[in-house]
Amino acid sequence: MTFELSPEHEQFRRSVRDFAEAEIAPHAAQWDREHHFPTDVVQKMGALGLMGLTAPEEFGGAGMAGEDGGFTSLCLAIEEVGRVDQSMGITLEAAVGLGINPILTFGTDEQKTTWLPDLIAGEKLAGFGLTEPGAGSDAGATRTKAVLEGGEWVVNGSKQFITNSGSSITSLVTVTARTGERADGRPEISTVIIPSGTPGFTAEKAYDKLGWHASDTHPLSFSDVRVPEANLLGERGRGYAQFLATLDDGRVAIAALAVGCIQACLDMSVQYAGERQTFGGPIGRKQGLAFQVSDLQVMLDASRLLTYKAAAMKDAMDAGKPVSMGAFKQAAAVAKLYATESAVTATRIATQVFGGYGFMEEYPVVRFYRDAKVLEIGEGTSEVQRMLIARGLGLPVE
Repeated sequence: MTFELSPEHEQFRRSVRDFAEAEIAPHAAQWDREHHFPTDVVQKMGALGLMGLTAPEEFGGAGMAGEDGGFTSLCLAIEEVGRVDQSMGITLEAAVGLGINPILTFGTDEQKTTWLPDLIAGEKLAGFGLTEPGAGSDAGATRTKAVLEGGEWVVNGSKQFITNSGSSITSLVTVTARTGERADGRPEISTVIIPSGTPGFTAEKAYDKLGWHASDTHPLSFSDVRVPEANLLGERGRGYAQFLATLDDGRVAIAALAVGCIQACLDMSVQYAGERQTFGGPIGRKQGLAFQVSDLQVMLDASRLLTYKAAAMKDAMDAGKPVSMGAFKQAAAVAKLYATESAVTATRIATQVFGGYGFMEEYPVVRFYRDAKVLEIGEGTSEVQRMLIARGLGLPVE
């Protein structure tokens, strides 16, 4: 076991950091204030190849699967983008993990050929419609329905909190829907592709959120939306299993986004503690403050190791190495839980380091403070992660 990234990964990290500092960092505060979603920067991330790190070359991807460390590279990209702006970090994470991956993993050849090239190039985005007003962590309580009539799926229902679902470059959303009932009375859940612009499909007004102001998030409604029968994604009745697999990968990617947040908090705190003068010297010489900054380093190192351990396991699985799915699921839940809760704590510490200035919007630490909380909620709450970890330990937790 090694705890070092390869020279190729480190070089890739530096290239993404250079891009993020040049193209994103100078504008992040303005985008946040104006709630502006910069589609041009999304497309620049695509041009840099960030959307296609885990996709095969035949669709325009880098072909970095398995032993090439494609998933690790994606996590590095998310971390580095998230280090300067969490909104653009989640945009990248969702574009790949929730937009591209379901089609890449479960789609037919025709679906892949139709949708993936533009998504991988970053010219278009896709959303993943799972959460509903009455079905969050209890995703099996989905109420959206899809009925097969005359060779078409007729979809009715609604989704909420869907990232990348209503932008000017969104080309489709994949939605989970009830398509029948199983013999035991449980709902049969399947996944259907719904292209943007389909009559009856509406991306409602964007949310007014606490954080992630520069990301695209909408509630969605479906009123007698008709799409071809061929728009079924994967096997009928396998929608529940599909989104569980999608969320396993996503949890590691969200952990990487949290690592970027912690790194930003540490960088800002160290700089400010060395510059801010009180009582004839820098505030960093005071143990009460210096020890808190030291805690940031501990949280960063632990979060990063947990995250890239899980990423390495994913790459090993994709390469056909003997890593069990159960072990990966456990590692993903542990990384997501620890890194995201650490990120929330890190923003609180960093805000305290800045004192009164930490309450002023002109300082980036405020933006990170607002952006961090949702990390403990999206793609599986902290409570769900603890439940999954407990089950992995063999406990009969409900």
